[in-house]
Amino acid sequence: MLKNICRKQGTVRVVYGVLAIMLVLMMITSGCSKNTAQGTVDIRLAHFFPATHPAEVELIQPWAQAIAEATEGRVTITSYPGGTLLPADAIYDGVVTKIAEMGLSCFSYTRGRFPVLEAFELPGVTYSNSKVASKVAWDGIQELNSAEVQDTKLMMVFATGPGDLYTKEPVRNLNDLKGLTIRATGLSAKTLQALGASPVAMPQSEAYEALSKGVVKGNLGPIEVLQGWNQAEVTEYITQTPFLYNTLFFITVNKDVWNSITPQDQETILGINERFFSEVAMGLWDKQNESAFSYAVLEKGMEVIELPEEEVELWIELIEPIQNEFISNTEKAGLPGAEALALVNSLADKYNRDLK
Repeated sequence: MLKNICRKQGTVRVVYGVLAIMLVLMMITSGCSKNTAQGTVDIRLAHFFPATHPAEVELIQPWAQAIAEATEGRVTITSYPGGTLLPADAIYDGVVTKIAEMGLSCFSYTRGRFPVLEAFELPGVTYSNSKVASKVAWDGIQELNSAEVQDTKLMMVFATGPGDLYTKEPVRNLNDLKGLTIRATGLSAKTLQALGASPVAMPQSEAYEALSKGVVKGNLGPIEVLQGWNQAEVTEYITQTPFLYNTLFFITVNKDVWNSITPQDQETILGINERFFSEVAMGLWDKQNESAFSYAVLEKGMEVIELPEEEVELWIELIEPIQNEFISNTEKAGLPGAEALALVNSLADKYNRDLK
């Protein structure tokens, strides 16, 4: 009997020992899972610019590296340029649904998706350069805090500033523009239509081929496309129209992904965002525009056309109703369109004075 008791006690000790080991292993496993969940956050960034474009080389890559270094590798960003992960017009919604954790694209590529933010791209607002347009947009969007961008976490917003018409045929007046097929998106397309042109919606990544094949006869955009997208190879004329164009770019991250980053690292990233916005993103298109203009005119021999003052007045008269329609449509939808446009004009006046 004594032997049986001892044998049972030994069995109990073994069972308790096994249970203790299992408990320790569970605690270790649980601890590892927690550390993994709160550890490295790997982010894929989708955008449509070529891998050689300054948006990738001068902004995205150094910015991502700065974030990785400052967070000691806890937040890493891998860029997928050239539309390899998502096409340009699907990037924002792709970030919302986490097809990509982060994205860089244009608000105008999803027309109607951002009705209030269209105020920053309306024709008739004067921006001296991309620094002014970028500062107006970022300050204004943060002040408005519009519901249409609350489903992601905006990292930064920046702009091209004024743009021109680049065509295969000379455009010296409204008659030359009438019926001409021009690549444009968002409000730019609406603006060209008001002027009598025939806008064709497509991202910049498709414009070169469309121009080379004659699918479209021109493009409305920042001067940088002539070099950055090689469009000086397939167009011959630059008609200066700085009152027609401004396009906003966003860098935004999936909200759940952002919330998975520790508060300390979030604060660090926001500081880095602020630095790269002011030092790089704000003036990125000014730098490119200057280089592209010299390239297009001096190396490719493009002709520059400056519209006479009386012609400019005719163009502006035709596009003025677009601002009125914007206010009317947003008011009908219960959105602060008038407030947004007033803010845009106020900020533009301020930064046209302050930023040269």
